[in-house]
Amino acid sequence: MSATISDIARRAKVSPATVSRVLNSSGYVKEDTKQRILTAIKEMNYTPSAIARSLSKSETNTIGIIVPDITNTYFGEIIKGVSEIAEKSNLNIILFNTDNYLEKEIRAINLLKEQRIKGIIMTPGFGEEKFNETYLKTITSLNVPIILVSADIKFTQLNGVFVDNIKGGYDATNLLIKEGHNKIGIMTGLLSSEPTTDMLEGYKKALFDNNIKLNKNYIYHGEFKLEKAYELTKKMLCEDDPPTALFVCSNMMTMGVIKALKEEHKDIPKDLAIVGFNKIDLLDIVGINITYMEDSPLELGRAAMEMLSQIFSDAEMTDIRRMIISPQIIIRGSEKKL
Repeated sequence: MSATISDIARRAKVSPATVSRVLNSSGYVKEDTKQRILTAIKEMNYTPSAIARSLSKSETNTIGIIVPDITNTYFGEIIKGVSEIAEKSNLNIILFNTDNYLEKEIRAINLLKEQRIKGIIMTPGFGEEKFNETYLKTITSLNVPIILVSADIKFTQLNGVFVDNIKGGYDATNLLIKEGHNKIGIMTGLLSSEPTTDMLEGYKKALFDNNIKLNKNYIYHGEFKLEKAYELTKKMLCEDDPPTALFVCSNMMTMGVIKALKEEHKDIPKDLAIVGFNKIDLLDIVGINITYMEDSPLELGRAAMEMLSQIFSDAEMTDIRRMIISPQIIIRGSEKKL
């Protein structure tokens, strides 16, 4: 069994309270007594309990991260960005995956509250469940700073780092139009997600500004899932008048679209031009060059952690901080009309 404070106290022939004062550097302890306690700690290989410290300080040196899908490399990059900055500040991380379920998100928040974490960085889920009173009450009663990343929460305003997804949708669609496409489709995520509705708005605006009539049959709802995007692409290829170009609103759906095209022996961009959203390293490895909108999830994570650190260092700050990052288009050739 691990040594306890009481074990250290018996070895050093002092009270447990005196050991605690040495461990927490609080209160006066004679130098010879202090050295006796430190020697006992070393001999017994004692490791202080983080939980016990949190009970005494009402706070840990830990932050919570909550994401909707840990298997998605996009969120992996966000987590990596947060971790890079957190490590420099000697902060620990507890990670929760919600699978896009509101109930799991509420549970994660409550568990983090029980752990007395210092702050939370989270991407709200995109599930079909509506934000409810319990959810909002859970969020607003935490009494610790929260930084949202990439997606917002309805009916309240919190600190966050976001992406100008309207611009992303507009620029991606406009690029395809400039290449000569006028039959342009869009593969969206869940319509309950703000990033999806924003990208769809940008897509529609680009069509309108270029006097191209919106064809609702060219709007495909891929739900952010590889499998769903794969199925929809298979059906799209069988249509009488399919689009010649497609803007895909997430990396996982881009993978699904490409899988379907390869199985049907279709060429990119000859048979279907593609603009995706965010880089997919695996495609580079296998030599598939896809033009994409880059919103730098790694930078989103870093910016979120830096914002949280600023709040930690300025306890009197009450203003809501919201940063908007503009996505950039990376041209790789898949947008061409051949």
